Amino acid sequence: MWRRTYFLLILVRIYFALSPSYLHPDENFQGPEVVAGRVFSYPVLETWEFTSAHPIRSTFPLWLAYGWPMYILRWLWEGFRYGEVSPSVVYWTLRVLMLSLSVVLEDWAIQELVQSRRARRVALLLIASSYVTWTFQTHTFSNSLETLVVSWSLVLIQRIVEDKKRSGILASSLLGFFVVAGTFNRITFPAFLAVPSFSLLPHFWRKPFSLVFIILFAILTAFLAISVDTAFYTPGDFTFAQVLHNPVITPLNNFLYNSDSANLAQHGLHPRYQHFLVNLPQLLGPATALLFLLRRSQITMTLVSALSGIALLSVFPHQEARFLLPAVPLILASVSLPRVQRKFWISAWILFNAVLGVLMGVYHQGGIVPVQMHIAKTNEAVGHAFWWKTYSPPIWLLNGKNEELRTVDLMGMSGDKMLEQVGAVLPTCRTRKPPKLRDRPAVYLVAPRSAYFLHPYHDSAKHEDISLEEVWTFRRHLNLDDMDIPKDGFWKTMGRVVGDRGLVVWRVTRNCWSKQTQPIS
Repeated sequence: MWRRTYFLLILVRIYFALSPSYLHPDENFQGPEVVAGRVFSYPVLETWEFTSAHPIRSTFPLWLAYGWPMYILRWLWEGFRYGEVSPSVVYWTLRVLMLSLSVVLEDWAIQELVQSRRARRVALLLIASSYVTWTFQTHTFSNSLETLVVSWSLVLIQRIVEDKKRSGILASSLLGFFVVAGTFNRITFPAFLAVPSFSLLPHFWRKPFSLVFIILFAILTAFLAISVDTAFYTPGDFTFAQVLHNPVITPLNNFLYNSDSANLAQHGLHPRYQHFLVNLPQLLGPATALLFLLRRSQITMTLVSALSGIALLSVFPHQEARFLLPAVPLILASVSLPRVQRKFWISAWILFNAVLGVLMGVYHQGGIVPVQMHIAKTNEAVGHAFWWKTYSPPIWLLNGKNEELRTVDLMGMSGDKMLEQVGAVLPTCRTRKPPKLRDRPAVYLVAPRSAYFLHPYHDSAKHEDISLEEVWTFRRHLNLDDMDIPKDGFWKTMGRVVGDRGLVVWRVTRNCWSKQTQPIS
């Protein structure tokens, strides 16, 4: 029975992996967009993390995770003479890759970490039925990669500790590589291994060669990672002398940046209890209560890694829920189902993950990627695309159109200022006849249908200065950042955001007849 349930949940995971939801801009701008620009020569937007004088994002794990699949895809695509690889193909290939890594590596690691056969089945079903696994783990987040590296680092630690007769040279070498690669991926990575690492000390005392190989491969991996980053961020031809004289050490830059509270304030400051009392329940839902029902025998290295990691991350005032992704499978692998009211808990668990799965995996900013792919395929010449009340759109999906198309991200700008920005690029009305726009590139405004501020501009009879003509729409889109419950009330807000869901592409034109057709008072 549990096998059929598990395989059914894998199908659910596949469905969400192939749904174009957009959880956070970082899933593009801190990963695929940067690498795709180098592999396929797509025009891309590199964010400040990669362009500052002291870059804080390492490209080493990006090449490991996304670079080689892109090169293989390009080699196969060109080998079969399909022409250039479109960004949409790359995008869905990476989604399938992350899905495969989740199903194979994440689930495999849990089977290694959980000793009891019965507990292993429960752990696999809980993880496979979690919306976090369906959504975050199938997206190209550095946090998703961190989850895999943390899990397998714990597997290697467990193998080294349990091997009483040998030094575990292979496991030790891999652990040295993972420790460095995980740290270059995210500087939060060591927090999840800090306490479990102490279990290695007795083994090092008996088998010192284990420690030697960990250090040796850590040094080699660090040198390779620093060389890759130095080559990426240093203009001109790369030489190894640059690594010695002017190395780019991105984890150090990242640590120094995040050590400054003024820098963290730009990204949002949170209370110290945010992770434990707010973020963790958001990810675990009803499973949070199971932490209070743990027996002493369930306090394993896996659980200690999760809880100690959360505690260490709570020291830093900037706390986002996705920072805790590595802890989710570790906690779900450590808890057991309640003995009392088990059916009620299972029902609550299914409802929680179904609702959050549909919300985050299908509708959350779900129109951004389809709209970019639509603009990339349209035959109409587009000069400007203004995005309002959405997350930042991934530029690399435009398939080279951003060489002529300028994407302007207006995010949460007020409606009046947004119209000023859009109106500034529209042709002026210099004669009584409206200007001919056939030879002019179109101006697009991409905004949620729930943005009622735009309603007066849908109909040119309203005598507004500009007119909006609907070009294309994607219905499965919710903008949860445009909810004004204190002003409009809960039901009115939900009726607008949910009832008028969808992301619309509007063609913007100047209404040159508006002043001439106004009634005489």
